[in-house]
Amino acid sequence: MGNLPQERLDPGYPFIRCGVDYAGPVFTLNRKGRGARVQKSYICLFICFVTRAVHLELVSGLTSDAYMLALKRFISRRGKPIEIFSDNGKNFVGLMNEFSKFLNDCSDDIKEYATSQTIKFKMIPFYASHFGGLWEAGVKSCKHHLRRVVGNAHLTFEEYTTVLTQIEAILNSRPLTPMSTDPLDLLPLTPAHFLVGRPLTAPVPADVHDVPEHRLTRYQRVEQIRQHFWRRWSKEYVSELQTRSKWQEHKNDLKENTLVLLKDDNLPPLKWSLGRILKTYPGKDGISRVADIRKLDGVVRRAFSKICPLPLTDN
Repeated sequence: MGNLPQERLDPGYPFIRCGVDYAGPVFTLNRKGRGARVQKSYICLFICFVTRAVHLELVSGLTSDAYMLALKRFISRRGKPIEIFSDNGKNFVGLMNEFSKFLNDCSDDIKEYATSQTIKFKMIPFYASHFGGLWEAGVKSCKHHLRRVVGNAHLTFEEYTTVLTQIEAILNSRPLTPMSTDPLDLLPLTPAHFLVGRPLTAPVPADVHDVPEHRLTRYQRVEQIRQHFWRRWSKEYVSELQTRSKWQEHKNDLKENTLVLLKDDNLPPLKWSLGRILKTYPGKDGISRVADIRKLDGVVRRAFSKICPLPLTDN
């Protein structure tokens, strides 16, 4: 495996260098009420190379005009990038032939538009989709659970846009690393800090997670989709932070004052359970498996299987 490209390491504004990819198709309603028809739409994902912040746009089709409109919306909200990287049309086979054709047919128009806006538009080599692992991972985070929580529900274009915007906020609220080494500081660094300068928050709505769909209004159905996505994705993200596959050999114990993320299945969206290690309790074999954790609302005791230390930067 090679080193990270220089574009991933140069500090700068969010989305100054980014990757773009499409996901889908997803199906939206052309209007509400009886006689509404289902039409294809697609998710256009932009991901920052340095901060890994995500920006999601819903586009109505695979045309150069739809892509350029999505790019204009992206630039208006996030600022103009200097470089945009994307897959190459020949990377895609099977079900993605439609997207492959779009890239092959529209790449010249896209490059011409990017050049007129002083943006470098670069494509990765042919048949080398692993060069775009950054945006492929972003597409997986969005699409994997989105398909499962939306299911057979048909949302209008406006409703689907709202769902994607809320999913974008959820993805950008994920803790990356401790903000500081202060034992009393329980705030982590998140992609949202680079976008808005503070953690993302959301109003606390009624819990409709277990309410049958036929009893919900369309607005409540959109909120239920968000809550379902949060529960699925947050559990997956916490599991990714725990790299222990087998407990057959002893590794470094958790140290005091380490910022950790606790597993909690009952938290509302964008709310993470964070704390600092206060004390560990070694067993008879000298290995610690339980720790006291200081949170904002007090001290709790948890087993190591429920504790996920945030990645630290080695000095």
